[in-house]
Amino acid sequence: MSDRKRVSQAFYIITVILLGLASRSYGKQMPGWLAAYSGDVLWGLMVYLMVGFLQTKQKVLHTALIAFAFSALIEFTQLYHAPWIDAIRSNKLGGLLLGYGFLWSDIICYGIGIATGAVLEFLYYRKNVSKR
Repeated sequence: MSDRKRVSQAFYIITVILLGLASRSYGKQMPGWLAAYSGDVLWGLMVYLMVGFLQTKQKVLHTALIAFAFSALIEFTQLYHAPWIDAIRSNKLGGLLLGYGFLWSDIICYGIGIATGAVLEFLYYRKNVSKR
Protein backbone atom coordinates (compact mmCIF):
# COMPACT_ATOMS: atom_id res chain seq x y z
CA MET A 1 0.00 0.00 0.00
CA SER A 2 1.18 3.48 -0.84
CA ASP A 3 1.06 6.47 1.44
CA ARG A 4 1.32 9.33 -1.01
CA LYS A 5 1.90 12.88 0.14
CA ARG A 6 -0.45 15.30 -1.59
CA VAL A 7 2.13 18.10 -1.74
CA SER A 8 4.59 15.81 -3.52
CA GLN A 9 1.86 14.51 -5.83
CA ALA A 10 0.84 18.08 -6.71
CA PHE A 11 4.45 18.97 -7.51
CA TYR A 12 4.79 15.90 -9.78
CA ILE A 13 1.48 16.68 -11.50
CA ILE A 14 2.50 20.27 -12.24
CA THR A 15 5.91 19.13 -13.48
CA VAL A 16 4.37 16.55 -15.82
CA ILE A 17 1.83 19.08 -17.11
CA LEU A 18 4.63 21.55 -17.88
CA LEU A 19 6.64 18.84 -19.62
CA GLY A 20 3.57 17.85 -21.63
CA LEU A 21 2.91 21.44 -22.70
CA ALA A 22 6.58 21.81 -23.61
CA SER A 23 6.40 18.64 -25.71
CA ARG A 24 3.57 20.24 -27.70
CA SER A 25 5.24 23.66 -27.97
CA TYR A 26 8.73 22.46 -28.85
CA GLY A 27 7.87 19.36 -30.84
CA LYS A 28 9.70 20.64 -33.93
CA GLN A 29 12.99 20.55 -32.00
CA MET A 30 12.46 16.92 -30.97
CA PRO A 31 12.88 13.74 -32.99
CA GLY A 32 9.66 12.92 -34.86
CA TRP A 33 8.68 9.85 -32.81
CA LEU A 34 9.31 11.68 -29.53
CA ALA A 35 7.27 14.68 -30.62
CA ALA A 36 4.45 12.40 -31.77
CA TYR A 37 4.13 10.28 -28.63
CA SER A 38 5.67 12.07 -25.63
CA GLY A 39 2.61 14.21 -24.93
CA ASP A 40 0.36 11.15 -24.75
CA VAL A 41 2.79 9.26 -22.53
CA LEU A 42 2.97 12.27 -20.23
CA TRP A 43 -0.84 12.58 -20.26
CA GLY A 44 -1.11 8.98 -19.03
CA LEU A 45 1.47 9.68 -16.33
CA MET A 46 -0.46 12.81 -15.30
CA VAL A 47 -3.68 10.80 -14.96
CA TYR A 48 -1.86 8.23 -12.84
CA LEU A 49 -0.52 10.98 -10.58
CA MET A 50 -3.93 12.63 -10.31
CA VAL A 51 -5.56 9.36 -9.28
CA GLY A 52 -2.80 8.96 -6.70
CA PHE A 53 -3.44 12.51 -5.50
CA LEU A 54 -7.11 11.70 -4.96
CA GLN A 55 -6.49 8.21 -3.55
CA THR A 56 -3.44 8.67 -1.32
CA LYS A 57 -3.69 5.28 0.40
CA GLN A 58 -4.51 3.22 -2.70
CA LYS A 59 -2.26 0.38 -3.85
CA VAL A 60 -0.05 1.13 -6.83
CA LEU A 61 -1.71 -1.52 -9.03
CA HIS A 62 -5.20 -0.29 -8.18
CA THR A 63 -4.16 3.30 -8.93
CA ALA A 64 -2.75 2.20 -12.28
CA LEU A 65 -5.91 0.28 -13.20
CA ILE A 66 -8.15 3.24 -12.38
CA ALA A 67 -5.89 5.58 -14.35
CA PHE A 68 -5.84 3.26 -17.36
CA ALA A 69 -9.62 2.77 -17.32
CA PHE A 70 -10.15 6.54 -17.14
CA SER A 71 -7.63 7.20 -19.93
CA ALA A 72 -9.14 4.57 -22.19
CA LEU A 73 -12.63 5.93 -21.51
CA ILE A 74 -11.52 9.44 -22.50
CA GLU A 75 -9.93 8.05 -25.67
CA PHE A 76 -13.05 6.10 -26.63
CA THR A 77 -15.20 9.21 -26.12
CA GLN A 78 -13.27 10.68 -29.04
CA LEU A 79 -15.32 8.40 -31.28
CA TYR A 80 -18.38 10.45 -30.27
CA HIS A 81 -18.86 13.70 -32.13
CA ALA A 82 -21.74 15.94 -31.18
CA PRO A 83 -21.71 19.72 -31.54
CA TRP A 84 -21.52 20.32 -27.78
CA ILE A 85 -18.50 18.08 -27.15
CA ASP A 86 -16.75 19.18 -30.33
CA ALA A 87 -17.19 22.78 -29.11
CA ILE A 88 -15.38 21.83 -25.90
CA ARG A 89 -12.64 20.12 -27.91
CA SER A 90 -12.22 23.21 -30.12
CA ASN A 91 -11.02 25.11 -27.03
CA LYS A 92 -7.30 24.49 -26.41
CA LEU A 93 -7.79 23.30 -22.81
CA GLY A 94 -10.76 21.13 -23.80
CA GLY A 95 -8.74 19.62 -26.63
CA LEU A 96 -5.80 18.87 -24.35
CA LEU A 97 -8.07 17.17 -21.81
CA LEU A 98 -10.48 15.34 -24.11
CA GLY A 99 -8.40 14.91 -27.24
CA TYR A 100 -9.58 15.24 -30.81
CA GLY A 101 -9.72 11.86 -32.51
CA PHE A 102 -9.46 8.23 -31.48
CA LEU A 103 -6.10 6.48 -31.96
CA TRP A 104 -5.06 3.08 -30.67
CA SER A 105 -1.51 4.43 -30.36
CA ASP A 106 -2.78 6.93 -27.76
CA ILE A 107 -4.07 4.09 -25.58
CA ILE A 108 -0.68 2.39 -25.82
CA CYS A 109 1.06 5.66 -24.91
CA TYR A 110 -1.25 6.17 -21.93
CA GLY A 111 -0.42 2.65 -20.79
CA ILE A 112 3.29 3.37 -21.06
CA GLY A 113 2.94 6.60 -19.04
CA ILE A 114 0.81 4.90 -16.39
CA ALA A 115 3.15 1.91 -16.18
CA THR A 116 6.14 4.24 -15.84
CA GLY A 117 4.49 6.05 -12.93
CA ALA A 118 3.48 2.78 -11.28
CA VAL A 119 6.93 1.21 -11.59
CA LEU A 120 8.70 4.33 -10.31
CA GLU A 121 6.31 4.61 -7.38
CA PHE A 122 6.60 0.91 -6.58
CA LEU A 123 10.42 1.11 -6.62
CA TYR A 124 10.36 4.27 -4.50
CA TYR A 125 8.13 2.74 -1.83
CA ARG A 126 10.00 -0.56 -1.89
CA LYS A 127 13.29 1.28 -1.35
CA ASN A 128 11.90 3.43 1.47
CA VAL A 129 10.17 0.53 3.23
CA SER A 130 13.38 -1.49 3.20
CA LYS A 131 15.17 1.40 4.98
CA ARG A 132 12.76 1.23 7.94
